[in-house]
Order: sequence, then structure tokens, then C-alpha cells
Amino acid sequence: MIKLGVNSVLFKKYSFAEAARAIKQAGYDGVEVSALEGMVDHLMPTNFSSVKADIKAAIEETGLELLSTEVATQDRDRVKATLEACAEIGIPVVNIGPGGKTGDEDSYKQSIESISALAEIAASYKVTLCCKAHVGCAIWDTPTTLRLMEAVQNPWFGIDMDPSHVYRAGEKPETALPAVISRTKHIHIRDCKGPGPSPGEPALQACGRGDIDLFGYFKAMADGKYSGPVCLEVIGPELDMTSAAIIAAESCGYMNACLKILGAR
Repeated sequence: MIKLGVNSVLFKKYSFAEAARAIKQAGYDGVEVSALEGMVDHLMPTNFSSVKADIKAAIEETGLELLSTEVATQDRDRVKATLEACAEIGIPVVNIGPGGKTGDEDSYKQSIESISALAEIAASYKVTLCCKAHVGCAIWDTPTTLRLMEAVQNPWFGIDMDPSHVYRAGEKPETALPAVISRTKHIHIRDCKGPGPSPGEPALQACGRGDIDLFGYFKAMADGKYSGPVCLEVIGPELDMTSAAIIAAESCGYMNACLKILGAR
């Protein structure tokens, strides 16, 4: 069964425990623990021992499942520390960034080499490493994602497919997903208002408020027998608890309804 979660970056103003309680009340199955430096670092991989007990306590209190974490970098030391922390606490997926620059072949090759090396480290921890196409980066659309899939065959590596990025790359996410779903092991989800370059203000990233055919995207998920995590990732300025919780709850209701219609939940 597809598991629905929220990246705790949505609750960047709050502790992980506060975020977990709100995510549970919104109806989600689990949580993606943010490890995003400069946004919110709830996982604190370089000082994990200081937060491990608090994370475990919040999970035990809420009954949420630890679905993934996002570190969004290729810094070897930080990714390695994140993988170690995830292996220790039982987080199965680490999402990194693609790095590089769109249209720069040299930076693309460097990104591939880096991702391949990081996938080897992930394999040693038995944690799945994922990377998504990202606006402005070396891997930014479906063709560059397919090249990545061909280049990195490590079974502990997979694709994180975010419809808002391929939408802003000029593609239709509902038709792009089938091309990569065989290697898709994580999905970041949000809506997007307009062609970009940003996905819009946080409220407009709530599922159903933007311009992406998210029902078609979920149908492609169901048709492709995808069964991994689907985690809402909303970025932008700090939100108060009410605003963040509304986005989380509204998106959960939308996604759950789509998946029930499709027989995927």
C-alpha cells in the first residue's frame, strides 16, 4: 500500500515532536524527517545522538512511520552521517540533491560520479539513496533522469519523482512518471501554480490548488504498481501552526481520496 507522509520542513518553526503531532492529526501514515541545512534540520545527522531519543519518543507517541529523510546535498560527509543515522533509527530512504547545472555536461558527469559513489556508501548501510530531477540542476527533466537511471544501476539507488519539478521543466508529470516508475522508490509531492521558476507560495503548493493534473499523476502511480512513500514537501517561508496544518490536512484529504478512487488505498 502507498504510504502518505509529510516532510517536516513544512513545520520549520516547530520541534519535530510538534510537527509529528500535527502530521498525525492531519491523517498521514508517516513522516519524512527534514535534514535540510538552512531550512530546518530535525534529524541533525552530524549530531544525531542529541535528537535520537526525541525523534523516537515522538514516533512512539504518534504511531507515525519513519518513511524517509531529505538531506538535499551531495556532500559526502553529511550524506554518510545521514545514512548512518537512518540505519540506526530505521529510516529506509535518504533523498539527496542532483547537483550541477542545467545544460552543463561537465557538471552532469560530475553529478553522476558523485551519486554513484554515494550509492555505494548507501548500500553499505542498507539504506536506499534517491535523487530527483530538480529545476536548474544537471538532472532536471525526464531525459536527464533516464540517463541517470542508466548510469547508476546500484540496487540501493532509486529515483525520487517530484511532479512539480518536471512540470516546471515543461513536461506533464502524469505522462513523465511511467518512464521512470520502474526505478522510482520515493515520491515528493506538491502542486504548482504556474510554470515557475518557483512552485508558488506555500498555500498554492497544497495538493489540488495548483495546475498539475495530480489525479492523473496518482493514476500513473497506481497503474505502475508503485508502493513506496509519497511525502508532501512544501517549501517557502515559515508558517504558523494553523497555516501549516491546513496545508497538510487539505493535501492528505485530496491524496487519500484520489488513491481510494483508484483502489490504491
